[in-house]
Amino acid sequence: QVQLVQSGGGLVQPGGSLRLSCAASGSDFSIYGMGWYRQAPGKQREQVAHITSAGGTNYVDSVKGRFTISRDNAKNTVYLQMDNLNAEDTAVYYCHTVRIRSSLLVDYWGQGTQVTVSS
Repeated sequence: QVQLVQSGGGLVQPGGSLRLSCAASGSDFSIYGMGWYRQAPGKQREQVAHITSAGGTNYVDSVKGRFTISRDNAKNTVYLQMDNLNAEDTAVYYCHTVRIRSSLLVDYWGQGTQVTVSS
């Protein structure tokens, strides 16, 4: 079992910044990729950013150049730095990872955190 505990988020004005954190339990954090997803009201959940175990990153086009995903394996934590936020970034954000259990891929999700961009 993997527990993902998120922190950060809140209300920010357009153009502002926020940083989300996600701390994972377990001793195998460093060998798995981590991702951030978001879900806005009435929309499907979408992957925003992903970081591999080796530190490779990718982003959805709408956040490229504004969001940065990073990880600290010593702290079992993944971060999402969000800059130049706009109203379209308003959503509940979730961190995500997978583990292989009995040859099956199991999804784990954080509890979600609200990000609201509004003046």
